[in-house]
Amino acid sequence: MESRLDYFGHPLAGKVLRHINSAGKAVSDSTLPASVQELVKIRASQINGCGFCTDMHTKDAAAAGETAQRLNLVAAWREATVFTEAERAALEVAEQGTRIADAAGGVSGEVWANAAKHFDEEQLVALISLVAVINAYNRINVINQQPAGGYQPGQFG
Repeated sequence: MESRLDYFGHPLAGKVLRHINSAGKAVSDSTLPASVQELVKIRASQINGCGFCTDMHTKDAAAAGETAQRLNLVAAWREATVFTEAERAALEVAEQGTRIADAAGGVSGEVWANAAKHFDEEQLVALISLVAVINAYNRINVINQQPAGGYQPGQFG
């Protein structure tokens, strides 16, 4: 499989990605736990069918010490007993925030209230922002048909 174009090598894409990367850096530097961030990125990428981002974030999470069991169960987190209540709340926000078109109204009040029990205001801002950023990356890669499988942990810094 080949991508439709060399998006990552294009000068305009470089300008766009610098801004998205800056937003992503602000989120990664927040107090939202890094493990929660990776789980959210993985789940949104699974929902969007983004093989490139799923490959990247599962490998980065594994390199950071995430277990294979938890990585294998992200897609079925509701039935899995290996996630904390905070992680489950974040995964639900990620799902509803990613499936806005399916959920007419986005994240429900109940889901938001549950997340607010586990995360402070900065972390909630980071969670919202993370869902937006990973969805932007997913859309770029899915539209461009960016191949998956060759990512090396830490490849992009």
